[in-house]
Amino acid sequence: MDKREFLKTSGAFLAGTMLSSLASGEQTSGRTNWSGNYTYSTDRLYQPQTIEEVQHVVKSCNKLRALGARHSFNGIADSTDNQISLTHLNQMALNREAGTVTVGGGVTYSELAPYLDGQGFALHNLASLPHISVPGAIATATHGSGNKNGNLATAVTGLEVVTADGKVLVLSRGQDGDRFLGAVVNLGAIGIVTKVTLAVQPAFQVSQVVYENLSMDQLEHHLEEVFAGGYSVSLFTDWQNHRIGQVWVKRRVAGGTAPKFAPELLGATLATRRLHPIPGHSAESCTEQLGIPGPWYERLPHFRINSTPSSGAELQSEYLIPRERGYEAILAVEQLRDHVTPHLFISEIRTVERDDLWMSTAYQRPSMAIHFTWKPEWPAVKDVLPMIEEKLAPFDARPHWGKLFTMAPSRIKPLYSQLPNYQELLAHFDPQGKFRNRFVNTNIYGA
Repeated sequence: MDKREFLKTSGAFLAGTMLSSLASGEQTSGRTNWSGNYTYSTDRLYQPQTIEEVQHVVKSCNKLRALGARHSFNGIADSTDNQISLTHLNQMALNREAGTVTVGGGVTYSELAPYLDGQGFALHNLASLPHISVPGAIATATHGSGNKNGNLATAVTGLEVVTADGKVLVLSRGQDGDRFLGAVVNLGAIGIVTKVTLAVQPAFQVSQVVYENLSMDQLEHHLEEVFAGGYSVSLFTDWQNHRIGQVWVKRRVAGGTAPKFAPELLGATLATRRLHPIPGHSAESCTEQLGIPGPWYERLPHFRINSTPSSGAELQSEYLIPRERGYEAILAVEQLRDHVTPHLFISEIRTVERDDLWMSTAYQRPSMAIHFTWKPEWPAVKDVLPMIEEKLAPFDARPHWGKLFTMAPSRIKPLYSQLPNYQELLAHFDPQGKFRNRFVNTNIYGA
């Protein structure tokens, strides 16, 4: 054997040994997502510790999907062949001069937020749950709330991606134009995101209160007023009795002085005790209320970083519609209350600012999101979802990419004017469809 053949054979052997070790020792049979409603279809899970190892994994696999914090409720992260988790890529580096932070592909917001706050910085917003991974959240256009707050992906200024050929691609908002706009909310289909750079701002404090029992009649002429009443506002309802059970209002603390909250909000009364969004549940896991100021990351989410949220097993669905038609959409869903409520824990209604990211659910329209946290009763929920989707069809409702929906691809695809350009982007970076799975093939390429 000559030297060239020896090196080639040795390299292949070493790469194969490394990949085998990355995938071995994992009791992955029966792995599920966060809520336990979805079981992944492969027992091959790679957990590389360096970007070089990520490149080796990508080059060795014909099919591969990235697995984040497992908080998606559908098969968007699933694979029948191979999955890769970047849990070990957990570096965080703040650039004070640029006003950015760059994080590894395994970092969660619950890790990032305290780090940033300790350095005197903050993100513009957080989702209800801080336990989700940064790449997973941006890939699915996951969001927080606020009329002027874009979803979490809008903070992205740069991406590092390992593409199908194993090469490292670096994209930035400032230099890559349309390619960047198509790559941020990527549905996991452009490659394996190994680093994300996010815009940050000086740390701030927030006060949060809850109002109880707001009549839906008040929303007809005051919907915009209600959502403009805070930096972030959420409405919770079970769709019964034509009322919003709770209004969570979060306001930024300006000049060191805590904001004042009126004792009533359009007839709703200020709560004098901490509340959980689901009536009757302990508020122990919820972020502080009662107007007590605290760090941004301890108020913007609904649930505390060091607590396990919710009541256990659950399902989630969500649809984003144009904000100017919000009240009409609320009334449309309310007509289904007797079908919805028996299987529902709670619904949340929020607003999201428009953005320019091609596959974002808020692309080019200020949006209102209608969210459903369901009991773990999938057969019943599966029957209710088409009813909700039919009611919301006149509003061009876009389903959240990481949650449960039953809309046909023929209805989803026209909702995204940049879909043909997105398909071209995927074809360029992944011509053989290495990162496609059933979810992508159905919803992006299906008839």
